[in-house]
Amino acid sequence: MGKVIAERMSAQIEGDFVVFLIGMRINKWWKIHRWAPPALAMLRMHRELTTLPAAQTGCMESRVITPGMTVQYWRSFDHLEAYAREKTGLHMPAWKSFNAFAKKARGDVGIWHETFLVEAGGFETLYSGMPEQGLGRAGHLVPATGQMKVARSRLNPTGAPQRSTPS
Repeated sequence: MGKVIAERMSAQIEGDFVVFLIGMRINKWWKIHRWAPPALAMLRMHRELTTLPAAQTGCMESRVITPGMTVQYWRSFDHLEAYAREKTGLHMPAWKSFNAFAKKARGDVGIWHETFLVEAGGFETLYSGMPEQGLGRAGHLVPATGQMKVARSRLNPTGAPQRSTPS
């Protein structure tokens, strides 16, 4: 864990990006032979993504939130998909292995993922008394002062017209 930043901070990131949530759910804890292999594979892939340069993979940040959930920030969906399909990386063999035995273990362990395509400026963040994390690590942190003090302004720091919201 990094140094705690006492001030209120917000994250800035240039351009569009992707938020990818991935995890697993252990349905039958006593069947360790079913859930240990995918759990270990997920940890190895996380380690791979955090040691390879972001310029190579497009993964700007990967953080294990709980043993069953990881949050990742990718430069684009193309980068995420390229990593998932890369034959020499860790994901493809783990994916094939899981699918091969999942037919027998579907009730024992489950995996899930959700992908969000975020348009430039279509997000806001606030960190107070926190170390650098999430989008603050994927992009860069700026003080949440002045125009960046409130959530609505952080969503639109340039003053460009915003989409209307339902009444």
